[in-house]
Amino acid sequence: MLRITVTSLFVADQAKALDFYTRVLGFLPKTDEPAGGARWLTVVSPADPDGVELLLEPNSNPIAGTYQQALREANIPATIFGVEDAVAEYERLRGLGVEFVSPPDPTQPVIMAVLDDTCGNLIGIVQQPSAG
Repeated sequence: MLRITVTSLFVADQAKALDFYTRVLGFLPKTDEPAGGARWLTVVSPADPDGVELLLEPNSNPIAGTYQQALREANIPATIFGVEDAVAEYERLRGLGVEFVSPPDPTQPVIMAVLDDTCGNLIGIVQQPSAG
């Protein structure tokens, strides 16, 4: 059976991305190993430190840079993180200086806000409807 162990996110600067994803968003550093001219640099959720790793991958490959830019220009999040309360997380992150391109709309069944990760990406935070 296949399972997701690592997913990647292209970033313009690995050190800046590590700072943003750990200090601001609250992820934990997991792996930091040399990988060619860059680093195999991953972070994980503190709620699941042995879970899926997010690889902060350099966008130095022309295809990666084009892909990242195209997603951003189309206002499409490069990835989406789940939260229990999108409005509360939006307020917490705004208090830390995070810029949002769209605030959460609590009238929708799936509540999503989109932020700028300062590393070339738009990132969604989403509160999914409760099962019931």
